[in-house]
Amino acid sequence: MDVLALLGDGFAGALTPANLLWVVVGCLLGTAVGVLPGLGSSMAVALLLPVTFSLDPTAAFIMFAGVYFGGLFGDSTMGILMNTPGQASAIASTFEGHKMALNGRAAQALATAAIGAFVGGMIASILVVFLAPALAAFSSSFGPAEFFALALFAFVTTSSVVTDDALKGLGSLCLGLGIAVIGVDGISGAPRFTMGVPELFDGISLVTVTVAILALGEVIYVACLARHLKDGKIVQPKGRPWLSKRELREAAPAWLRGTAIGLPFGVVPAGGSEIPTFLAYGLEKRLDARRKDPQFGKGAIRGLAAPEAAGNSTTGMAMGALLSLGLPISATAAIMLAAFRQYGLQPGPLLFDRAPDLVWALLASFFIAMVVLLIINLPFAMVWAKLLRIPRAYLYAGIAVFCGLGIYATSGSVFDLLMLLGIGIVGFLMRALDVPLAPLIIGMVLGPLAETSLRDAALSADGDFSTLVAGPIPIVLYAILAIVLAITVRSKVVARRASKRELVDA
Repeated sequence: MDVLALLGDGFAGALTPANLLWVVVGCLLGTAVGVLPGLGSSMAVALLLPVTFSLDPTAAFIMFAGVYFGGLFGDSTMGILMNTPGQASAIASTFEGHKMALNGRAAQALATAAIGAFVGGMIASILVVFLAPALAAFSSSFGPAEFFALALFAFVTTSSVVTDDALKGLGSLCLGLGIAVIGVDGISGAPRFTMGVPELFDGISLVTVTVAILALGEVIYVACLARHLKDGKIVQPKGRPWLSKRELREAAPAWLRGTAIGLPFGVVPAGGSEIPTFLAYGLEKRLDARRKDPQFGKGAIRGLAAPEAAGNSTTGMAMGALLSLGLPISATAAIMLAAFRQYGLQPGPLLFDRAPDLVWALLASFFIAMVVLLIINLPFAMVWAKLLRIPRAYLYAGIAVFCGLGIYATSGSVFDLLMLLGIGIVGFLMRALDVPLAPLIIGMVLGPLAETSLRDAALSADGDFSTLVAGPIPIVLYAILAIVLAITVRSKVVARRASKRELVDA
């Protein structure tokens, strides 16, 4: 009952006019960046970081959460109407969603996606409310060895497990770790990798890195390599923007199965919602093959319902893992973790004790955001699709200007603007070479935690590094990591052998 009382206090804080406004603003921005090609919630949160430091922390994080959820509500719109998913998390939804649109059921496809995201997000939010305090209490037993194991788990899974090329993922991670160690060493006081430049003594701001890599790098990439891309033809939705009783009976089990698949991935740093959406789609396809009249390939509503629910349930649980464990499972969550630190807050058990008003208002805002997103997506999906008519030149030029203004407003330093440009070029090269960006962000965010934990563990054990595997929690984490790596290696070997057989047969 204490949880319900605290949640009630959270609703009292979240439903104030100011905070309610930021919920709506976050949901609108998240849906907009989800619909627009090449953008995403991670870029939106990165761009908003410099301009939200003047806000109350509660208002800022309520808006960030709205952007995070809204990005998943909106990114399937483009995939359904144009067969071009806005983000990787919407690829699985595109397979059957676009076929529904081509069959004259675009309005029903958009409704299926919106309701699926609502169901997944709402169930995840309910679980987070009851599980987050318990996870926070559990994390209070973590010491340096446990935090190092947790950071190492995040590093390995995000850089090698969820990427097509493990070497590129590890390279991106090492680049993030390298940026994180620039500056004055907190223990010895000696400058590291500063090359004698005084401006680097305080290190490189995570805000500058995230804006440069995620936003400015995308702008340069579009300007240099993606100018030839043309927008496809939008399928115009016709008919009723709601589902019939028969369609609801068809979609409901898929929504629940997709939600169940997505929930565990919210506490596993496996790259976000891409993997659970594909798993949910694959399960529905296997179940459909057993039916007398298989629908997959013809516009199966269950092939759209399950991935949408899986994506948002993963996002909801990810917020719980971020608040209670300080564990980011995606680039967007990593940026939000950095925002907590910019406000002088550390997610985990201390956050629930030191800032309960913020935590419970934020948890309450999840429920409000789900309702707001359903309202602005269910009947108005076609209105959001009109954003695709914005010329790319104007859109990305505005993003570039916003990048520069945001960084200069927070630091007032021309050096930071030059750093923004330099790292932006690095982000462009990473995109051009198909190097994943999430490992870099997570490496920079968790790098200081891993380094501090490793040093503290070694110092407390007089240099005996066996202390890193002395407790039950590190052993369990390393065992799970070993199992995940073994499964990943096996699946990639099997896939490679299958591709070779196809080449031989051809």
